[in-house]
Amino acid sequence: MAKRSKKAAVVPHELGYDELLIGISDLLERARRMSARSVNSILTTTYWEIGRRVVEFEQGGKARAEYGEGLWKRLAADLTAKYGRGFSKSNLASMRGFYQGWEIFQTPSGKSEAHVRFVESNASVGGILQMPSGKSLEPDQTPIASQDSPLSLVVRPPSETPTAAYPGVFPLAWSHYVQLMSVTTARARAFYEAEAIRGGWSVRQLDRQISTQFYERTSHSKRRAAMLAKGQIAKPEDATTVEDEVRDPYLLEFLNLKDEYSESELEDALIRHLEWFLLELGAGFTFVARQKRIRVGDTWYRIDLLLYHRGLRCLVIIDLKTGAFTYADAGQMNLYLNYAKRHLMLPDEADPVGIILC
Repeated sequence: MAKRSKKAAVVPHELGYDELLIGISDLLERARRMSARSVNSILTTTYWEIGRRVVEFEQGGKARAEYGEGLWKRLAADLTAKYGRGFSKSNLASMRGFYQGWEIFQTPSGKSEAHVRFVESNASVGGILQMPSGKSLEPDQTPIASQDSPLSLVVRPPSETPTAAYPGVFPLAWSHYVQLMSVTTARARAFYEAEAIRGGWSVRQLDRQISTQFYERTSHSKRRAAMLAKGQIAKPEDATTVEDEVRDPYLLEFLNLKDEYSESELEDALIRHLEWFLLELGAGFTFVARQKRIRVGDTWYRIDLLLYHRGLRCLVIIDLKTGAFTYADAGQMNLYLNYAKRHLMLPDEADPVGIILC
């Protein structure tokens, strides 16, 4: 009996499958970015509100003011015990500084906006103050925030939900505001904030502009419009992926999610062949962690691989580089080693060792 001839398999791309796949992928990437930004908006507003309550508690009389360091230690310990990571003394100090550095205004149309604080205020709960606005810069303006349009600052009672009262009031992510808080002068801070909003700067681009003193260079330039336009052009190293936004350390802390992360094919290959890799390094190595997240000041770093050598009795930090060795790589490794010596090594262990694989 003759077998039935099978129909020829349909090649997906002949039916527009590639276009379908690309369209769905774009949709999912946009949705993931929107989700990360939505959570970031809630996170940022909540941290501003936490800062407000801490400041007002500290200002609640001489007795409270004398709590000093004890207040920070107790609050950090209690919040960490209840909510996990993200509430260290340094994080709480950032939230406090965030409230002290930004104010929420209500415009005549009833819309809430947040701007850099230019004038110190003694707002009480439920009070209304007249404060200057921090409008965004036009490309041809002197790079300072304007102060010619007073708006009402509405200070909300503690019982109200911050995200319900001020939805989307902070247009940048919390990581951006952490970078902005490193800028000491209000005018420069307002400038960077306005330009970051106008140009949709990533955190990396904002950090680069601050570190290269873009505000100061623009202030003294005779071609300010050209400087501002040039400043909006992103460099390849400024780009961030969807994974960068979704797995932002601050978001992971806020949501109390486990931090699992993989960055490079080189690292993945080493992990897949970890037994071979450890044997090639020599006897005595044991695996400790990959993409170990550490925080130095207000900046987050990730140690690619963290090993331990039983014979040397020390941690071994491995930094993976797909390019040629640079002096910046050595500087970063020294930072990792100093951190490990201070925070990771045990009293009976030797100083950590660093290996840069290029």
